[in-house]
Amino acid sequence: MNVSVLGCGRWGTFLAWYANRIGHNVILWGRENSRNFSGLNHTRKNNYLSLPDGIELTSSLEGALSFAEVIIISISAQELRAFAKRLSQYNEILGKTFILCMKGLESTSGKRLTRVFREEVGENTEVVVWVGPGHVQDFVNNIPNCMVIGSENIEVTKKIAKDFNSELIRFYLGQDLIGNEIGAATKNVMGIAAGMLDGLNYSSLKGSLMARGTREISRLIRAMGGNDVTIYGLSHLGDYEATLFSAHSHNRKFGQSFVEGEPFDKLAEGVSTINALKKLSDQYDVDLPICNALYDIIFEHKNPKETLEELFLRPIKFEF
Repeated sequence: MNVSVLGCGRWGTFLAWYANRIGHNVILWGRENSRNFSGLNHTRKNNYLSLPDGIELTSSLEGALSFAEVIIISISAQELRAFAKRLSQYNEILGKTFILCMKGLESTSGKRLTRVFREEVGENTEVVVWVGPGHVQDFVNNIPNCMVIGSENIEVTKKIAKDFNSELIRFYLGQDLIGNEIGAATKNVMGIAAGMLDGLNYSSLKGSLMARGTREISRLIRAMGGNDVTIYGLSHLGDYEATLFSAHSHNRKFGQSFVEGEPFDKLAEGVSTINALKKLSDQYDVDLPICNALYDIIFEHKNPKETLEELFLRPIKFEF
């Protein structure tokens, strides 16, 4: 099968490497003037892996779209609308299957990424999400994990899961697109909270964060029309180890750096997701105390220690 990967950051480059490894013909696209593309074009490697000879590297978007039956998108969630609008100008997208491999919500609207994509490219394509736990650093060292493929069309879900399944990544079929998308995005928010707890030497509270975080987001998913049980699957709770505890997690490291007053120059998608959740909380009238506390800390400049202590060490109340 011919596969194009659009986006040559850490995850996009891995996805090209992975698709090639399991036998697909692969083109990896990047913007010609981007640092990631320039580095790969010069050395064919980044900090995590080397590109096999079988992967073609290109800056021609039209060429990448023409080549593939399945097109993987791995860019910042906040760039998706503008990028999808650009894709909509090409006839080559018609009838193709697009896989969104990013975890976030549109900050300005709170919309799920599949809705953002559909609004710009229309209904003449299939849109799939690929979510769940896994770090490039582990996969390239042959450490396996389980992930989720989800879409609104179960036959497409089954086909993509079969096409990309291997001993390195075992796929499960997502049955609740709302829950999978909200779950995947919000686990980054919980990762930021976990990092803040680490930075405050309150790491033992991460168990409470997990318990309360899953309940909080399950209420939102139910209000949005999804299945609240989905939050306990791979897209959210199953991704907690890779997000709340891993040294590799950008969101956890951002939270820790934030409370320690240290600079952090990597992309932490959870920051924009906090903004989106503020809008969803109002829209669906769902109380999101953890998300609200993070909003107060990051955007309202409230004291992290006082705000998190107030959140977790509240007066006695019933657990459920």
